[in-house]
Amino acid sequence: MTQRALDSSGEKPEPVPASEVSAPAGGLTTAQVAERVARGEVNDVPVRSSRSVGEIVRANVLTRFNLIIGVLWVTMLIVAPIQDSLFGYVIVANTGIGIIQEWRAKKTLDGLAVIGEARPSVRRDGVSAEVSVSEIVLGDLIELGPGDKAVVDGTVAEADSLEIDESLLTGEADPVIKRPGDPVMSGSFVVAGGGAFTATKVGREAYAAQLAEEASRFTLVRSELRSGISTILKYVTWMMVPTATGLIISQLVVENDNFKDSLARTIGGIVPIIPEGLVLLTSVAFAIGVIRLGRKQCLVQELPAIEGLARVDVVCLDKTGTLTEGGMDVTEVRPLNGSDEAYVHRVLAALGASDSRPNASLQAIIDAHPDAGDWGVTEALPFSSARKYSGAAFTEAGGGASAWLLGAPDVLLPDGDPALADTDRLNEQGLRVLLLARAGGELGAPDPAAGAVPTALVVLEQRLRPDAGETLAYFADQNVDAKVISGDNAVSVGAVAQKLGMPGAEHPSDARRLPAERDAMAAEIERNAVFGRVTPQQKRDMVAALQSRGHTVAMTGDGVNDVLALKDADIGVSMGSGSEATRAVAQIVLLDNSFATLPSVVAEGRRVIGNITRVATLFLTKTVYSVLLAILVVCFQVEYPFLPRHLTLLSTLTIGVPAFFLALAPNKERARPHFVRRVMRYAIPSGIIAAAATFATYLVARHMYRGPGALEAETSAATVTLFLVSMWVLAIIARPYTWWRVVLVAAMGLCFLVVLSVPWLQDFFALRLVGMTTPWTAVGIAVAAAAVLEVAWRLVGRRFPT
Repeated sequence: MTQRALDSSGEKPEPVPASEVSAPAGGLTTAQVAERVARGEVNDVPVRSSRSVGEIVRANVLTRFNLIIGVLWVTMLIVAPIQDSLFGYVIVANTGIGIIQEWRAKKTLDGLAVIGEARPSVRRDGVSAEVSVSEIVLGDLIELGPGDKAVVDGTVAEADSLEIDESLLTGEADPVIKRPGDPVMSGSFVVAGGGAFTATKVGREAYAAQLAEEASRFTLVRSELRSGISTILKYVTWMMVPTATGLIISQLVVENDNFKDSLARTIGGIVPIIPEGLVLLTSVAFAIGVIRLGRKQCLVQELPAIEGLARVDVVCLDKTGTLTEGGMDVTEVRPLNGSDEAYVHRVLAALGASDSRPNASLQAIIDAHPDAGDWGVTEALPFSSARKYSGAAFTEAGGGASAWLLGAPDVLLPDGDPALADTDRLNEQGLRVLLLARAGGELGAPDPAAGAVPTALVVLEQRLRPDAGETLAYFADQNVDAKVISGDNAVSVGAVAQKLGMPGAEHPSDARRLPAERDAMAAEIERNAVFGRVTPQQKRDMVAALQSRGHTVAMTGDGVNDVLALKDADIGVSMGSGSEATRAVAQIVLLDNSFATLPSVVAEGRRVIGNITRVATLFLTKTVYSVLLAILVVCFQVEYPFLPRHLTLLSTLTIGVPAFFLALAPNKERARPHFVRRVMRYAIPSGIIAAAATFATYLVARHMYRGPGALEAETSAATVTLFLVSMWVLAIIARPYTWWRVVLVAAMGLCFLVVLSVPWLQDFFALRLVGMTTPWTAVGIAVAAAAVLEVAWRLVGRRFPT
């Protein structure tokens, strides 16, 4: 193994001289800690789960379109009645809602982040105690055990077979053996052994301080939904500039009418081009998703994880800690080759006492054999997921010496050994079996298992999670393939999965026989559901193989052996009780350790993406018809048919209010890619039909009406057509109908009828239907447009089936 570690410049760092920051074996004293805090030598990197309040306000207020609308709003306040300035108040209200919802999400995330925060063990005044990361000071003696993550840079002070994985920093897959004086870099984590290191760089000076902060930060990156909306807004900006320029020239120069009225109609043509509520609604939908999941003790460390898990079609599950609970029970100790049972129990007790940080298997042995006697440990070989066994050498009570190994029987024993037959029978019952073997040589030998003599089988019973079966059934029902990837014996893992009713569990596969070639490996993984004896590197390779076939992969885990796969998966999910390293790299942490929470996360993601895709069509239909109406007005050299108040009314009733409810409705459809393309397939034909129908009504009304009040009558007729066509778009998007969706659509229609019926509302919105012919003509054109809309949507659905 090679010794590799990097400092912030990419160079190998020199260990800081121990004399500069070293602490005695008992750690710093309270007085020394206080002195260093006073000097500012404290790990003060702000680890936060969300944007600050100031950042939230700036992100919601200081946007390109808010600036444009703000200027137009101020202009309207000066030159037009208050009714034509309503759009500005709507924007203010929307921005306020966005700020409040994201602030609520921030509070939820911050509270959950405190629960899930890493608390390293620091030795002070000779006593080990857990402290928060921000309380570590320069020179602190920080203890390490399997799964612990180094949160600051330092130098190894104590090492007991300490092996550290630095792959997240260097890309080096092999763990690095650390000895006193070697550097430890923040962001690395312990895979085996234990020890302690002295903090030599804290705060922002530490190499991976940024990693620790970003690992639990509320982010808006790598989101197809977000990037898709940004792309749409970019196109809208390009369309808006020439369209607005032509409209301004047409209304202010060519028509040469009343300046204030022309200006109002010009602004009325510009404002609806901007899909201003779409960004807000997306933010609100995500924020509410975070709040809902937070109530279920689910910490979303990266916001797009909600979206990402909704796109997942393969979920890779680690057995231990996911399908089974962490604890185990020893049900039987079966001596082999005539071994003395009492002596075997003494060996097991001594092995348990030799490890200060036992894993779940060893803890079960300790619970069953608490009396370790007076055996002395002379050498230890910590458990490693790559080796699949641990070991220790002892001086026994009678003065003798012996060395022992404890681990996987099929790794420690050669093929054909009689003990493997017993192991297979036990594994078929879903039991976990460890082999106790006397080492044939030194533990420090290249292959400590060579010549090992089997002494006893230790049978462990695993505790199944009561909700795991229902969760697996949910994934099967949702067409999400579940793959169990475990380091345990394949037959045992398969038996556990069978007990939970997992499809395909009756044919488990041993990962040691998987082909190394990626495509062949992917094909094998797609065929089978359960894999055992998987090494940490293999887990990573299996995730990559599935991704190479176009799968979106989620990986769950809680142990240090899952870290690399969690990091590489599209979505990493860690249990709250998992190691620091797994919690740091995962996008989602299930703080209550409940695998049953995953369906809620999937459902929340599907709700957000599916509903935003629906309502985005509403917003972009408005953008398309607004641009086309402006172009038609310029080409025909007529007055723009609407004042801002008319479009504010239409937008509120056909888009704003219904979109809010539709965005928060349940939605179980699996998210599909190509957000922009799918939305525009429907928005463009819908916008074209709406614009054509509206302008046709407007031209008919211009032919029918003459004299004072004609423009108001023309506008009213065009408004009726545009409202009815927009309502039909809403009715299509609201499908499949439920009682509340029908009520929602009907309520919006009723509100419009109230505006047309109540005199003071007619005056307020400048809407007055004159005569019978033109209003019914407007309705007839709208009905014809609705029929064309139906045909267009069905043709698009057939041409581009989902």
